[in-house]
Amino acid sequence: MSQSVALRKLNHVAWRCASAEQTRQFCEDVLGLALAHTITSDIVPSTGEAAPHFHLFFELGDGSCVAFFDVGDGRGATLSADMPTWHHHFAFEVDSIEDVKAMKARLEAAGVDVLEITDHHFIQSIYFFDPNGLRLEVTTRTATPEYMAGGRSRAHDELTTPGATAP
Repeated sequence: MSQSVALRKLNHVAWRCASAEQTRQFCEDVLGLALAHTITSDIVPSTGEAAPHFHLFFELGDGSCVAFFDVGDGRGATLSADMPTWHHHFAFEVDSIEDVKAMKARLEAAGVDVLEITDHHFIQSIYFFDPNGLRLEVTTRTATPEYMAGGRSRAHDELTTPGATAP
């Protein structure tokens, strides 16, 4: 067995949302969570799948996040057979990219299919499924404080920029 890796905290949980702005308003204005990061993409970085989306991250007090995908369909976080498997997942954070690699080796040694490391420009992750079909992620933070501060400073503008949300 490979070296022991401690899954030390939850990094983020991701759900589909009906509206990025409605979700921002509730999470930020009602719950008091900071809008910490946003991603707009036409593809899913971990799979290469064409799927326009707007991804929002709200930071909790311990640095973990609750995240949402606005895929432009107006539907909330409902589970259904037609939902792409990458929408809902749990992400566990480890201390380093070496720990991500060690976890990947550990999972593969146990017969689990694991995607190659995906670079999200602020975290690096591996993805796999548990026996129940739940998508899981093991990730480590790789961004500098300056990169994250830039993301925070642009997040509201990106949210309100025409075309920023998925069609």
